[in-house]
Amino acid sequence: MPTTKVLLLSFVALLAASSGCATSGSVPLRPDGTPGPQECPAKALEVMRYVKLHVGDSALVELDANQVRSRRVTLYDGPIESVLKEDFGTLEATSRLYGQVWTSGPQVVIRYYEAHPPGGDKVPLCAVARLSYDQMRKLPESKPGMAILEGSVAAAYVVDAFR
Repeated sequence: MPTTKVLLLSFVALLAASSGCATSGSVPLRPDGTPGPQECPAKALEVMRYVKLHVGDSALVELDANQVRSRRVTLYDGPIESVLKEDFGTLEATSRLYGQVWTSGPQVVIRYYEAHPPGGDKVPLCAVARLSYDQMRKLPESKPGMAILEGSVAAAYVVDAFR
């Protein structure tokens, strides 16, 4: 790992440790149970600049670290751990993304609040999981509190606020 990258990640880890990490906290819910708007904390925006993540940047992720390469993936309301399949700014492939899943609406909503690079400390992040063509839509056999999706891969997109 180049020296500048090590210094950059060390600085970001210190910054994150001194400020606390972004968390899902109390997210307002819409009538259909999907999460409402939520601001990205100023500290997460600052850290994302240091790790070279900009609004609209994206990388492929395995949605659930416990269901890698599954033909179908079952997600439950609550915390999620995803795995980067490719580099994301200065975050290396295999970094973990931690966030929250909501399955109440017609499509699954996943918001990421932290990243954990291999060999590093967790850093705050604001990103969402997306797939085009309605591929985050729950399959009909999904039950309340859970969602079944075709495939285990999506893209994580950097955002400056959750809408």
